[in-house]
Amino acid sequence: IDKALTNISVQYFQDAAGFVAGQVFPMVPVQKQSDRYFVYKKEDWFRDDAAERAPGTESAGGDYDIDNTPTYFCRKYAFHKDVVEEDRANADDPLTPDEDAVQFVTDKILLNRENNWARTFFKEGVWEHDYEGADAAAEGKVVYWDDYANSTPIEDVTKMATEQSEVTGKRPNVLVLGRKAYDALKNHPDFLDRVKYTQKGVVTTDLIAQMFDVEKVLVANAIQNTAPKGQAAKMSFILGNNVLLCYTTNAPKIKTATAGYTFVWTGLMGSNAFGGRINRFSMPQLGIGTERIECEMAYDMKVVAADMGTFIKNAVKPE
Repeated sequence: IDKALTNISVQYFQDAAGFVAGQVFPMVPVQKQSDRYFVYKKEDWFRDDAAERAPGTESAGGDYDIDNTPTYFCRKYAFHKDVVEEDRANADDPLTPDEDAVQFVTDKILLNRENNWARTFFKEGVWEHDYEGADAAAEGKVVYWDDYANSTPIEDVTKMATEQSEVTGKRPNVLVLGRKAYDALKNHPDFLDRVKYTQKGVVTTDLIAQMFDVEKVLVANAIQNTAPKGQAAKMSFILGNNVLLCYTTNAPKIKTATAGYTFVWTGLMGSNAFGGRINRFSMPQLGIGTERIECEMAYDMKVVAADMGTFIKNAVKPE
């Protein structure tokens, strides 16, 4: 009788570092599921209203407006896996049904959060500045970055950063790259030529950040299967071939502009700093010894300052 090996098993799961949803915009811990926040009107702070003052006259004066209508609402997202008595009784080493269930439901929630992040921030029509990859440069178009003979990614991003800083007073500091966009940059002659005399001679995220004059470059490596259960897997990168250039603070702050925030409901009983929690409870109606392992996360992703983001759809040519 064949016996299961105890020193190996094969399991696919994603490295949490490949998900960018928790790395781009600051997380704002909130005690209530919904509430308001304040937005100072930009136009009042950048207008030159000061004037020369004649002797014996009043100085020029003015005021600024505050918008108190923006709100957040942290929706709960959840997924569970039931562990039955038979699973534990029949589990051969190295199978660990309870541990596997925790990892399974956690991965599902992180995958769902990454998709929600993409649907909120990583698409056209969200940011004030939109571009699209094309075979030739034009208004609102950039040459596909994998067209190595004609594309100019360094000039493209430099122009976008200047365009953005001209209307916000802040230069973008974060660049989010879909995996294929990153691969195109790593192999682009403009980058290879600039790094060939460096110590490693290899294009890295740190070197790309230096060339684009941003603090951080994030590569979206998360993948997903879009085929229904029972059908052949259809795998793809969640964030596709797209790119986001934005300005964001490294932590939530008052009186500070940032492209986006993720409000996380830490006031929910048992929640961690990401608004998530693992629940474990008995399900006797499904059989004696059955337990449900459930992962739940409550958050709301909000575009706070649309003029602090620039989106490029299909920076590399779609296949």
